[in-house]
Amino acid sequence: MVSGLCDSVRSSVRPMLGRASAKASVGQGATGDTTFGIDEVAENTVVDFLNGVGDVAFYTEDRGLVVVGRPEHILVIDPIDGTRPAAAGLESCCVSVAVAPYADGADRTLTLGDVFLGAVVEIKNDAAYLGLRGHGTRFERDGCAFEPALSEKTDLNSIFWTAGFRGRAAEPLVTVLSELIDLTSVDGGCFDLGSATFCISRVVTGEMDAYVDIGQRMADEIEQVRLAFLEIGHGAILTNYPYDLAAAVLIAREAGAVVTDARGRTLDTYPLVPSGGGGQLSSMVSANETLHRLLMEQMERGMERLGRRYGSRPAV
Repeated sequence: MVSGLCDSVRSSVRPMLGRASAKASVGQGATGDTTFGIDEVAENTVVDFLNGVGDVAFYTEDRGLVVVGRPEHILVIDPIDGTRPAAAGLESCCVSVAVAPYADGADRTLTLGDVFLGAVVEIKNDAAYLGLRGHGTRFERDGCAFEPALSEKTDLNSIFWTAGFRGRAAEPLVTVLSELIDLTSVDGGCFDLGSATFCISRVVTGEMDAYVDIGQRMADEIEQVRLAFLEIGHGAILTNYPYDLAAAVLIAREAGAVVTDARGRTLDTYPLVPSGGGGQLSSMVSANETLHRLLMEQMERGMERLGRRYGSRPAV
């Protein structure tokens, strides 16, 4: 069912990639982010597909939690992770589905650690990733199967890495990341690809060495930064949510990558199904332990710079 759902969404939105209709704003999702025309088509495809499967529980950004009958599992779905790249016709957009056990009311206690299956399908390309807890990760492109190929790089100067910028105040974010951006500017590379799922999948393939998203930690720890994020997000904190990360994080971890939040803590305890527009989280995904430690040291120095620049008063 999960594979069929992903393929159905991809088929429905692929013809829209890069078209004017994809970019049209049609409202806001439950988290406060803009819903584009291509999002609406993807969300409707999810609902149409799941209408015929009987007992089902699922969560999407626009619909929130939907429970029909007495389901045994819940699907946490991001119909398009990377809406803006999709609207622009770029390749960094994916369908993401995470699966966890479900019982009546379980949405209130489920965490990212309960996810046992993650599936990611690229929309523009014929590529798919599957992670099963305790059984590793596999992926395929154009009908050919591949094994994960994590980078062994530990020299920060030469790493290729990605960071999330959408919804984050640019000046504070660059204050934190500036040293790493400069270090990698010539011998490596820094990219904003517009999709956490796509970025994390590139760590699995070895095309990227790390994915860095410290935005939520910044908003949590410094009040002035939180207010700047709220202003940019039209009253909402628009960092990553569990549905952005649930499938990709399992896939990366099963491939052997190191995955934590931006404080170095496990993501397993974070709620899987957010409520009331909450649930935002930071994330760090690295190809190996040494690289992860070095990146965490960079983030600590960056947070110290941020505190000196904006004051250290905790966010409320």
